[in-house]
Amino acid sequence: MGRKKSGKYAATKFKETTQRIRDYVAEVDQAGLSDQAITWAYEAGLMKANVAFERLMEECLIVALNNDSKPFSDATGITFPKHMTEKVCQYLVTGGKFFDYSGRGGLLGDIGKFTGGKASKHYLYVAVQNTKYHHALELLIALRNYAAHESPQSKQTLRKAIVAYRLGITSVPDTKKLAGTKAPTAAGAWLKTQGRFAYILDRLDALADEIHQGAPY
Repeated sequence: MGRKKSGKYAATKFKETTQRIRDYVAEVDQAGLSDQAITWAYEAGLMKANVAFERLMEECLIVALNNDSKPFSDATGITFPKHMTEKVCQYLVTGGKFFDYSGRGGLLGDIGKFTGGKASKHYLYVAVQNTKYHHALELLIALRNYAAHESPQSKQTLRKAIVAYRLGITSVPDTKKLAGTKAPTAAGAWLKTQGRFAYILDRLDALADEIHQGAPY
């Protein structure tokens, strides 16, 4: 029998993974690799961080739904049983596919659907909504999409996220603020300098700590 899902356990496992990612990039930095190889290696670390974060969010949502299905019933207009198995909860969270979301706003929308949103003051919604983690989440998502797709759309989204991060704002930068700022040639190229990847991991770890503290079990 598998271990019962737990918000605290999921947060602990997430931080174990981010530590492994830190160890990995430290090894990369000391390996004497070419600039291109380091760039791609950082992108690999970014992808692992994104997967770990998605898993953290998915498991916390499964726990939330398993614990109380009423918010989801209210959101969908369908009455679900009070007690459902974890497999059923996982199916409802992922749609039978994989957990995915569109940006930080989309993630908050998904969390709200399963927890009752802002008014509920559910620990997961409160933690992810905290502006302390805004830039890290926007950068994580935008960098991941740029690394995965390298499309004009993902490049423009990353450009906006980087400008917002530099300016310390939590709204989409206007056209004047974007002027003169170019997106990096590659996600890894931006991540590997000035401690930027460490900044993102530090904020995600702090978010995991908040989830661990707020989760009932």
